[in-house]
Amino acid sequence: MIRVDQVSYGYHQTPVLDHVTLHESEPVISAIWGRNGAGKTTLMSLLAGHNRPDQGSIQVMGEDPYNNLAAQKHLCYVQENHPLGRNWTISDLVRFGQYFHPEWNQELAERLIDLFELPSKRKIVKFSKGMKTAAQMVLGLASHASVTILDEPTNGLDAEKRKFFYNALLESYEEHPRLILVSTHHIEEIQPLCESLIVLHQGGVLCHEQMEEIRERGILLTGLIRDVDQVTQGENIMESAQLGSTKKVMIDASYSKEWRDIAQAHGLSIEKATLQDYLVNLTRKQEVLKG
Repeated sequence: MIRVDQVSYGYHQTPVLDHVTLHESEPVISAIWGRNGAGKTTLMSLLAGHNRPDQGSIQVMGEDPYNNLAAQKHLCYVQENHPLGRNWTISDLVRFGQYFHPEWNQELAERLIDLFELPSKRKIVKFSKGMKTAAQMVLGLASHASVTILDEPTNGLDAEKRKFFYNALLESYEEHPRLILVSTHHIEEIQPLCESLIVLHQGGVLCHEQMEEIRERGILLTGLIRDVDQVTQGENIMESAQLGSTKKVMIDASYSKEWRDIAQAHGLSIEKATLQDYLVNLTRKQEVLKG
């Protein structure tokens, strides 16, 4: 559905993406995670055809997306602060959404407008931050575009509205499977919905894996220093802290019965690290290695 091959891109001689290769051939919900400046927004804008790569090639549904209407009919890219007309109401958003997206689902759009309690006559520019975000999500989900790209789709939404969005996202995907790429800092909340995870770091794809596999990575072990050191000898230690005679480490391994048995045998407590903490340490580890 998308093919990114050896793509590089920069702004004013400053490289942002460096020989990025990324393929998704099946409909999935895939999360995109990375620290600020990792290249997430640049990659999404290239996929959406807003810019042309300096090197390499991009295909969306077999088409080069840049300046190509044949590719644009398959695409919907909702930016974090999506540009909308200053005088637009929700009715205008729906009207233009129908015009630009041939697979537009009007019934879903109306359900989402009711769900997020969006006023029909007020101009969107006068909406609160959360209401603007909700309006953008109406556009993204109701587009039913084959490749739907959502940049920080829950920014500004409270906990209840974020839950509404996650449920709507999953229901929409199940009714109409497609490739949905979601860039988010709320990885813990959205990971149950995602089948794959793309981690960008320093302008490249650090990993692209099945979510069910990567969410099991990261083990926290706590106990006496000598016992922790003995158990973790030869392991990839991602984080370490000591307090008196006690030591706590995170290792890059899958949380498993084998590790639970090892911890019990050595009197150590064992926990599964959060995905967020694992990814933060994974990217920090890469920085140390490159340094």
